[in-house]
Amino acid sequence: MDDFSNNKVLKALDIGEISLEGEFIWGSNYTFAVEVTYDDISFQGVYKPTQGERPLWDFPRSSLAHREVAAYLVSEALGWQLVPPTVYRRKAPLGPGSLQIYVDHNPEYHYFNFTEEDRQKLRPVVLFDLLINNADRKGSHVLFDPDNHIWLIDHGVCFHYEDKLRTVIWDFAGETIPAEYCQELANFSRQLQEGTQLHKALQANLNQLEINALKKRADRLVRGSQFPNPHIDRRPYPWPAI
Repeated sequence: MDDFSNNKVLKALDIGEISLEGEFIWGSNYTFAVEVTYDDISFQGVYKPTQGERPLWDFPRSSLAHREVAAYLVSEALGWQLVPPTVYRRKAPLGPGSLQIYVDHNPEYHYFNFTEEDRQKLRPVVLFDLLINNADRKGSHVLFDPDNHIWLIDHGVCFHYEDKLRTVIWDFAGETIPAEYCQELANFSRQLQEGTQLHKALQANLNQLEINALKKRADRLVRGSQFPNPHIDRRPYPWPAI
């Protein structure tokens, strides 16, 4: 990721000039490559207009872009910095939608060909997906940037109040969750109390039922202190896997 301050990046995402450069054609929803320019900085971004979302039977209509923003807010509140800076941009070329900084990465390097050393770095990724109830963690949604930092993308189908977890990453099933992660999850849960800054920010992107379920999942992970096993009564993997 480019070496800009996080505040300046967020400001640029909020009010910077957006230029459409192309379309990502492999996804279910309309997604565009853009250039964002603000003050003396310019960077590549990923823009997902709300009007380009394909309706889903089990998620509220026109809510996917907001879920992308909620994932960023949760990542920051945890202190894990797994999700690139993301905002809900109301004035954009094709209408309101999510706008996220683009992460430079090798698209040919994904979960299914990660080295064993890199796979061992994925415990916070698994916990993050358990927490946000990610219904679509594909192998290509986990990126390593040139500095070998892990970034996660594509969180439009997360945060449902019913259990929807589908992921390709089950490497740590049955293991004890490291104590430092349990502590960070407990701290996160406390930040979800009504009236807090995080709670107010999430209310702009999720409904209260979903926020309540998010807190319950955080508390359940801390109490259980163990990575769960895949569900045996339903499909625990996304399709396609990459």
